[in-house]
Amino acid sequence: MQLVFATHNTNKLQEVEKLLPASISLLSLTAIGCNEDIAETGTTLEANARLKADHVANTYGMSCFADDTGLLVNSLNGAPGVYSARYAGTQKSAEDNMELLLRNLKDVSDRSAAFQTVIALRLKEELHTFKGVVKGEITLEKKGTKGFGYDPIFRPEGYTKTFAELPLSVKNEIGHRGKAIKALLEFLKTVG
Repeated sequence: MQLVFATHNTNKLQEVEKLLPASISLLSLTAIGCNEDIAETGTTLEANARLKADHVANTYGMSCFADDTGLLVNSLNGAPGVYSARYAGTQKSAEDNMELLLRNLKDVSDRSAAFQTVIALRLKEELHTFKGVVKGEITLEKKGTKGFGYDPIFRPEGYTKTFAELPLSVKNEIGHRGKAIKALLEFLKTVG
């Protein structure tokens, strides 16, 4: 089976490739000649994932899945949420986003948070969605060099290290994107 993963993010692409069986051939947006940035104008993670999957399916006529991920911080009423990638501005700088979040939590004792990923799959004319969540907390400072985005300041529940300190295999096993991909794969087994 050939599927397009609607992303230009090479880190995300590598993370997902490690989770897929050999029977699924994964193509990136670049591989299919889609070089534009698909606008994420939705007000929810699901809406943004659907926009990207629909764009590829309608424009390129290919089966596709897309994801949108948000970091939801309890003491900030779920912010940055759907705006996680552009929390500190449209430049989408992970460093700027982490710095702003750490500043906004400077004197806050409740640092609990959750990462949530929603995947939208367009297979033929059908749309299916899958969700993955991991709870944890925002650390006081950045730690680790692995991963991307907010990984250096997010420590998952039950662990003493941030996502950026943990091996990718562990992050994929316990993480939000890994859980959503596993749900996607379980569904794909039912459709052959």
